[in-house]
Amino acid sequence: MEIQLWRNILCPYELAVKELVLKFEHMIEEHRQNDMYSPIEQVSGRVKSVYSILEKMQRKNIPMNRMEEDVEDIAGVRIICQFEEDIETVASIIQNRDDMEIKSEKDYLKHIKQSGYRSYHLIIYYTVQTLDGPRKLQAEIQIRTMAMNFWATIEHSLQYKYKGDMPPHVAERLTRSADAIISLDREMSSVRNEIIDAQNYSLMQANIVKDILLSIENLYRVSNQREVMKIQDEFLRVFNTKDIQQLERFHRQLDIIAEGYRAQSVEAM
Repeated sequence: MEIQLWRNILCPYELAVKELVLKFEHMIEEHRQNDMYSPIEQVSGRVKSVYSILEKMQRKNIPMNRMEEDVEDIAGVRIICQFEEDIETVASIIQNRDDMEIKSEKDYLKHIKQSGYRSYHLIIYYTVQTLDGPRKLQAEIQIRTMAMNFWATIEHSLQYKYKGDMPPHVAERLTRSADAIISLDREMSSVRNEIIDAQNYSLMQANIVKDILLSIENLYRVSNQREVMKIQDEFLRVFNTKDIQQLERFHRQLDIIAEGYRAQSVEAM
């Protein structure tokens, strides 16, 4: 196949990956802007290389004219969660979206692979708009925890090194490490609520500080510099207490001061 033809084939998949990653990143941002815990921690994507596509087709005896139908993971998106419970939440979000049609699902959490691999896979149909009109493409979405992803990355590297013929002693140690990863995920799940509460507390604090700094910046435009410097010094004092209730009170006081200046500007008009 000509190089230019490969580019034409893969270009819509690159667009699909970019759009999907952007949409999942927006979900993270929406949760955080609303002081909510996000079940998605990180998201990344890739388009399979020509070498990887050809290697998979050779391994699975896929003819060239069946490539786009039978190679389901030309476009791939990986979603990383903090906790195993989040995986089901994310899968449910995807299942309920109108712009992502589920073709198939594979649950390697309930049905762990012999190697120890765990993840949740979705094959979806996703439509992109191209110069030639809409293209309905397949994409694979992998959902896993950070611990699962660490193990899977190591396992993939070892499989690549040994070309699928891993020595028994290496495979055995990999299996033992998979058991350790399962224990780690379960341990993290046992303190999940405490971790989420701490993260939400930190997020709320960061958002309040951001709003306070914006208010102080706006006051520089309408107040004298000496008064704003006093307000800034008071903010630093309150900030150093690490007390979110004091920060909230200070924020409310700033709103009252800002409202007073707005009222004065209206009277001056």
